[in-house]
Amino acid sequence: MANFSKSTVPQFSVDVYQNEFLPEGGRDVSSIVTVTSTGGGTSGQRLLGPGGGGTAGVVIMVDCSGSMDYPSTKMRGAREATAAAVDTLRDGTSFAVVAGTHVAKEVYPGNGGLAVADARTRAEAKESLRRLSAGGGTAIGTWLRLADRLLASADLTIRHGILLTDGRNEHESPEELRAALDACAGRFTCDARGVGTDWEVKEVTGIASALLGTADIVADPSALAADFTAMMEHAMDKGVADVALRLWTPVGVEISFVKQVAPTVEDLTGRRTEAGPRAGDYPTGSWGDESRDYHVSVRVPQAAIGQEMLAARVSLIAPDPAGGDPRPLSQGLVRAVWTDDLAMSTSINPQVAHYTGQAELADVIQQGLDARKSGDHDGATAKLGRAVQLAAASGNADTAKLLSKVVDVVDAATGTVRLKAKVAEADEMTLETRSTKTVRVKR
Repeated sequence: MANFSKSTVPQFSVDVYQNEFLPEGGRDVSSIVTVTSTGGGTSGQRLLGPGGGGTAGVVIMVDCSGSMDYPSTKMRGAREATAAAVDTLRDGTSFAVVAGTHVAKEVYPGNGGLAVADARTRAEAKESLRRLSAGGGTAIGTWLRLADRLLASADLTIRHGILLTDGRNEHESPEELRAALDACAGRFTCDARGVGTDWEVKEVTGIASALLGTADIVADPSALAADFTAMMEHAMDKGVADVALRLWTPVGVEISFVKQVAPTVEDLTGRRTEAGPRAGDYPTGSWGDESRDYHVSVRVPQAAIGQEMLAARVSLIAPDPAGGDPRPLSQGLVRAVWTDDLAMSTSINPQVAHYTGQAELADVIQQGLDARKSGDHDGATAKLGRAVQLAAASGNADTAKLLSKVVDVVDAATGTVRLKAKVAEADEMTLETRSTKTVRVKR
């Protein structure tokens, strides 16, 4: 079991940004909770047990359906990318490679379990990739369930998957994929990538969302190796798994929503699990050296001018390696104070305002692209124009650049745009896939 002493575990801090002042009759309290983890950048190495067996495990799932041969550069790129990811594994990390078609097959080590990374097993794994060939259908749920079984075969602290697909999930129903995601949620995190332009954006982003990972497009197969290397390096830097945001609220306080808003927008409201009287946990996945922002909105009971109350207590919770109660890592407080000072009660906190705009940006991009696909040009123009306006106002240059490949920008400040007559499929898919990526507020 991993050593969770202070010298080996990232240290967490929680900072709360809000305007706590409410007018008479005011009930809605919004706050941005910034969670920062430091000191875990090399935790992938430090979490290795004394016997050499790692407490981090990764399963790489490679699409080997027939479409991966059209063009053949996709299958070749997938082999090279998987080899690059294997090379990035740190000694002691447990790992496996799965070939995914309408069924899932173990490619390496092939014994129903995981190999432990060292020079020998990395070489064997890369040699086994020669057997990867394209043929068959696509049933991603079977890949995920096999990855889950493999990761469950060892005593691991960090459990992670990397999934690559190039097509639609045509050989199982949406309900079957959803059941697999529900079964795997909370058991391992997973980064998902779509290669080429024949896959379904909502499927790939849905996998990453359900399993608290990242999603992206790799339109050119030659870029897969660099992307897989970066994903594996990020996975190797994780030091604490199964961290939850615990929200405790006093009697009478209702929770409106809990969302991750940086580095991406992810609504966690519906993922709450009860954690005792008036407390609930919202999953955040695994952490290394990083910082994330969460938007917490609660509704408090009405109170008189001059009164104040604790609206919520936000804590970071991690499992106890010894099997006891979850241990708190850090906490912050959300307050509510009623005032008759109009300037104080109407002031919008800059962090709250910024991320409210970023969440709207993600929504209107999706709505605009959906309208464009359905032939609603007026609706698409209005929504994507609003997206251009929000991206410009918030300084989200990356999203603004992606939008400019779908619309001609007449005036960014007012959101005046024209839909482009022709849009490359890769550009539209890139915008949709990356629509939830946010830019952090300047403090």
